[in-house]
Amino acid sequence: MLKRVALFIITNLAVIFILSIVLQLLGVQPYLTQKGINYQALLIFASVFGFGGAFISLLMSKWMAKMAMGVQIIKQPRNADESWLINTVQKLAKQVGVGMPEVGIYQSPDPNAFATGASRNNALVAVSSGLLQNMTQDEVEAVLGHEMSHVANGDMVTLTLLQGILNTFVIFFARIAAYIVSQAVSRNDDSGAVGGGVYFLVAIVFQIVFGILASMIVMWFSRFREFRADKGSAKLLGRDKMIKALQRLEQCYDMTTDEKPTSIAAFQISAHSKFGRLFASHPPLKARIEALQKMG
Repeated sequence: MLKRVALFIITNLAVIFILSIVLQLLGVQPYLTQKGINYQALLIFASVFGFGGAFISLLMSKWMAKMAMGVQIIKQPRNADESWLINTVQKLAKQVGVGMPEVGIYQSPDPNAFATGASRNNALVAVSSGLLQNMTQDEVEAVLGHEMSHVANGDMVTLTLLQGILNTFVIFFARIAAYIVSQAVSRNDDSGAVGGGVYFLVAIVFQIVFGILASMIVMWFSRFREFRADKGSAKLLGRDKMIKALQRLEQCYDMTTDEKPTSIAAFQISAHSKFGRLFASHPPLKARIEALQKMG
């Protein structure tokens, strides 16, 4: 956990440093002046940090995943399981028409898998040791079909574009709202609200609030793409195989409700609450199974 936090902080500091250099190279003037806000400069600033941060994260996603999750890339299969894993991903890659992704395994008791990467032909598919230990090959194949559907659909790039747009709006409107508030405060305080730092403090508050609203949109899209990836796997390998894989996940997590008991750590909100579900990246397993059962 500490390793992931440190990696997150270092990466974000590096992104800020790189994007600051980009702004200087573009010759962007400060957006906050004595006369007020330079909206053109603010829009450029917001776009550079909004899209730049999202796309740098995308470009670094494979490296970040390997470092944070401890993914061991399979270069030469060492056993029958690894050979089967490579062959299965290779077969699925041909079926969906994408380049062969890197394939890796990371140590975790939880049955899980993910796909990431900057493009459809430069992806990483990783599975947990718990997935291989707790699921049959047919069920693992369905999970791999789900992840390869993400790759084929270009979900990583699409999500990055959405994140970039929302980041830009958050940065842009948070600073405009903060300026309006700081000006209202300065009229009642001769100390100079903007120069005194009130503007920047209020901007941070607005950015957090707007960022929370934006994250709801991102998570809605994430849930939508999970349904689509389930259907993609069902079309590739058969609906029953994907349903059985999801049912196995329910069994692995000893499910008694419609989703794995988790919480949103930042807010300590149970994912079972209606509000908490707005921040869930995945739909409830029960809803995913029902959606597959309704497929024509």
